[in-house]
Amino acid sequence: MDNFSYEIVKHFGVISQEKTGWQKELNLVSWSGRAPKLDIRDWAPNREKMGKGVTLTEIEASALAELLVSALAKPGDTGTAD
Repeated sequence: MDNFSYEIVKHFGVISQEKTGWQKELNLVSWSGRAPKLDIRDWAPNREKMGKGVTLTEIEASALAELLVSALAKPGDTGTAD
């Protein structure tokens, strides 16, 4: 596997945590010096190891947010505030 570097530019929060201490986090990450992207990934305690994850551009994250709102909407909910 090729060497790579990463920098967590901003930590937004923890989505979930396992009994083992691994956490699924949402971060803004720069991979190998490239422009930072939103990143959802599992991290071991103290970020010693990382699991597989998904990186999203701002456009992809916006599309995902719309899909999540639709997927989580209750029947009859228009998704808009009155």
